[in-house]
Amino acid sequence: MLKGLGNLANIMKQAQQMQKRLAELQEELEREQVTATAGGGMVTVTMNGKQKIVGIKIDKEVVNPEEISLLEDLILVAMNEAQDRVQEMVKSRMTSMTGDLSIPGLTP
Repeated sequence: MLKGLGNLANIMKQAQQMQKRLAELQEELEREQVTATAGGGMVTVTMNGKQKIVGIKIDKEVVNPEEISLLEDLILVAMNEAQDRVQEMVKSRMTSMTGDLSIPGLTP
């Protein structure tokens, strides 16, 4: 019976360590940034690891009132690419932290 309690204590200790590493990872991801471009660099979007946009740069040559829909499309493409890159970064970090362990709600 004592062996079972020791195993449970060990599992709880591992869970606490995992929780601490997850908190550290979340802080790290908030500081990390990815950048994506569209239209050959005419639109650049920078997003942090929490999928918050922290910057948008638009080349002045793409700002044409006659072609506003093109600009909207370029912004959308760059934002989606940045989001995809963040998701891959998060997935990679989670995999390196948890190994092949699949934790519902934590692994994308």
